[in-house]
Amino acid sequence: MLQFINKHATGKKVLLSVIMANIIYALMVFVTIPKVSAFGDGLKVLDMVPTGYDFDYVKSLFDNLGEEGRAVYLKQQIPLDLIYPFLYAISNLLLLAYLLKKSGIQKTRFYFLCLIPVAGRIFDYLENFGTIGLLTKYPEITPFQVSINNYFTILKSSFVTLFFIVLIITFLVFVYKKIQAIRAVN
Repeated sequence: MLQFINKHATGKKVLLSVIMANIIYALMVFVTIPKVSAFGDGLKVLDMVPTGYDFDYVKSLFDNLGEEGRAVYLKQQIPLDLIYPFLYAISNLLLLAYLLKKSGIQKTRFYFLCLIPVAGRIFDYLENFGTIGLLTKYPEITPFQVSINNYFTILKSSFVTLFFIVLIITFLVFVYKKIQAIRAVN
């Protein structure tokens, strides 16, 4: 698997995958999420509550959305959010692998850090499928169902945070190694 990742962690593939992921993300952030939120009386969609939510929040959100808002959430926002986790995982896995490779540390244990965005996106998919279940079963949802979905949301958010910490550290190592290489030449 490491050979496969290393083979595809090229500048062009990283750039292309980051662009594709960010196009979908921009569509969600600037089009579908605001569209859903317009029905929700200022309440955020579940994806946008990284610290979690409870049964009362979900009930208030879904009540405020109404039937039309829930349909927009289910038929416009969720389909994009089923594409985005895959693109996010691939682009960030390749980005981190690229930085590790360019830093000369791709053949170390650190290479397994590339799997952090993949793990986070597994929880994103679980959250999305849970949200589909909540939307399709509403108003017949239970606090237990909301609790499970909340757990997936918090885990997804935790992995996103962890990934960005790892990415920043890896980028700093990359810059440090580049500075060392320039100094060695001079």
